[in-house]
Amino acid sequence: MQIGQYLDRLASDHPTPGGGSASAFAGALAASLVSMTAGLSAGRGRLERKEVAEIRRKVSSVRKNLFLAIEEDARFYEEVLNAQRLPKGTEKEKLRRTRTLQKAYEKATMTPQKVCEACLPLLEFSRVLMQKGNPNAFSDAGVAAVLANAAIEGGLMNIRTNLGLIRNPTFVKRMEGVIRRTARKHRVLMKPILRRLEEMV
Repeated sequence: MQIGQYLDRLASDHPTPGGGSASAFAGALAASLVSMTAGLSAGRGRLERKEVAEIRRKVSSVRKNLFLAIEEDARFYEEVLNAQRLPKGTEKEKLRRTRTLQKAYEKATMTPQKVCEACLPLLEFSRVLMQKGNPNAFSDAGVAAVLANAAIEGGLMNIRTNLGLIRNPTFVKRMEGVIRRTARKHRVLMKPILRRLEEMV
């Protein structure tokens, strides 16, 4: 899907793509900006060329995974919508609908988890580029950090929302652990970035 088509679809009254997909899109944009800023910093900052190459190598796979997550999130939420439409006239139908819906909710939780995990290193790369990269591309690295931050915040929000609908206590407990660890890492990574951004005001 082309970007214009995606934005038109996102702006429509159809429930997919939604916030989860948009979070993945923000992450993919952040990864692209990190790669660009790193490329602009080769020989024009305080980073060694091998450091620049390593950042771009790592970010390449992150960007691809986040790009795939844009459609994956929408696809998994479509499964939730399909499960909600299942008949529930008899006890057997109710049971089948509940099981299918619960499985769909769990699947829909996995993509925002992947988005969060993919975007955490983008914050670190952004911080490095803001400090040691090409000074003329400082704002690009800063925007990358802001977008990665938005992707993580959106991912965590979607995980929490889905967990409120899931009845499997083992799954819920595991994902609550993921939320705590992700939120903790997120806070640590964002502190120096926010300080650096405040220095520019």
